[in-house]
Amino acid sequence: MKNNYCVIMAGGIGSRFWPMSRTSHPKQFMDILGTGETLLQQTYNRFLKLCPKENIYIVTNDSYVGLVNEQIKGIKSKNILSEPARKNTAPCVAYACYKIAQMNPDALTVIAPSEDCLVTLGINPSRPDTGYGYIQFKESEIAEKDKRIKKVKTFTEKPDLEMAKFFLQSGDFLWNSGIFIWSVKSVIKAFEKHCPDMDAIFKEGNDKYNTPQEIDFINKAYTSCKNISIDYAIMEKAENVYVRSSIIGWSDLGTWGSLYEHVKQDDNKNAVVGKNVMLYDSKNCIVNVPKDKLVIMQGLDDYIVVESDGILLICKKEDEQQIRNFVNDVKVNKGEKFV
Repeated sequence: MKNNYCVIMAGGIGSRFWPMSRTSHPKQFMDILGTGETLLQQTYNRFLKLCPKENIYIVTNDSYVGLVNEQIKGIKSKNILSEPARKNTAPCVAYACYKIAQMNPDALTVIAPSEDCLVTLGINPSRPDTGYGYIQFKESEIAEKDKRIKKVKTFTEKPDLEMAKFFLQSGDFLWNSGIFIWSVKSVIKAFEKHCPDMDAIFKEGNDKYNTPQEIDFINKAYTSCKNISIDYAIMEKAENVYVRSSIIGWSDLGTWGSLYEHVKQDDNKNAVVGKNVMLYDSKNCIVNVPKDKLVIMQGLDDYIVVESDGILLICKKEDEQQIRNFVNDVKVNKGEKFV
């Protein structure tokens, strides 16, 4: 257990969940599923079964450190890695892994196979969802040890509907869960080979991690980092990348459509969160409104209807990927206060 470490990435804005998820209070800090726990709390509590709490690190934006402290009671400041800027997931992963490696070079993030390989968890797709990334796989020699481990052939980000339908029918694609399993030695070796500029940036901090100089170093390092995801920086280039098909009850809860699957539906397939919602001739909708708000809907089929803090969104479910564009337009035309 002492070599097991978990890293939770909790710095995003969650713009596809707008207007409920806002820059000041994004989705990871909200109880979206109505369980009594926020998404961050649920993830943290699941990880407590895998490793001691002192080995769980939360990487988040500077502006959310207060929210993390508020929601994870008693977490030590050393376990919150504060990013001064949003630069996607590659710098986030590099920061956490280089810091952990400095403390424990034998560390395994979550659990790691004995091979020198990078493993991502894949999920069997249940529908042609255009909001997820997909991983195409092929058979591998490692499959003899674990039938669910396959060699990664290609990564594809958020395809259009026709392509997503093809992926589903072909049978050799999985959803990309964004959950990675590796030893810090393996991932640092991958940064050295495939992303040497970022490797150089974070190696400079080897004598500063876990010291009072760490914050100043990270503030400087992030100004030099390019904005790139771990998929583009490492996973798509490395040869030793494998995917393990997993049967965990997973959803990235990144979109209103993904939430629809988790909310109890009425006889007309409407998923409603709100105490005073009255529906007429409406079906296949997701409605999320404050409990004191009276909402009457008539004649809508396959729509998202969300009201939060004075903002009302009405959008076709099939067009939910446009919500990010709506948020950008709102920012330009109506100002930051609405996002």
